[in-house]
Amino acid sequence: MDAAVQSATTDLGDRIIKVNHAGEHGAISIYTGQILMAQMTAPDVVAELREFRSHEQRHRAVFGAELERRGRRRCRSYWLCGLGGFVLGAITGLLGRSAIAATTIAVESVVLRHLQHQLAVLHGHDPAAVSAISSIVDEEQQHHDQSLGHIQAGTFWPKVLTPIVSASTESVIWLGMRL
Repeated sequence: MDAAVQSATTDLGDRIIKVNHAGEHGAISIYTGQILMAQMTAPDVVAELREFRSHEQRHRAVFGAELERRGRRRCRSYWLCGLGGFVLGAITGLLGRSAIAATTIAVESVVLRHLQHQLAVLHGHDPAAVSAISSIVDEEQQHHDQSLGHIQAGTFWPKVLTPIVSASTESVIWLGMRL
């Protein structure tokens, strides 16, 4: 591989790691907002939300360590992800179990699609980024799949929230890749 291609791939890997780090911060914030409100609206899912948040904290640490190893600063969208995530989490937490689950499913569907694309693009070019990304995929899939179990056919919130949350997640990723 010539130097220009290697440099472009490394730059892409750096940007992906930065955006993933910010996204994990956003996910922690979503779960924090949901936990706060779910204590009143859906106390039976609080333990699961805490478990998911602990996974996201580990994921953020993985990407943070990789940023540090690369000598890169965090993404400029980091605080936007945190604030937006907390607001989304608090609102959906107030709406109850179905809205909480619908939010997780929508976010994780977008995230999993992006992670698979990232792995394909970086495979053979940026082994450290591939390793970091690969280390979180199973837990992100677990969040998605467990949350599916909380949705009952015909419920209102998934129909309303899925397109909004999916589009918002895509927009934040798009913005992060350009900041």
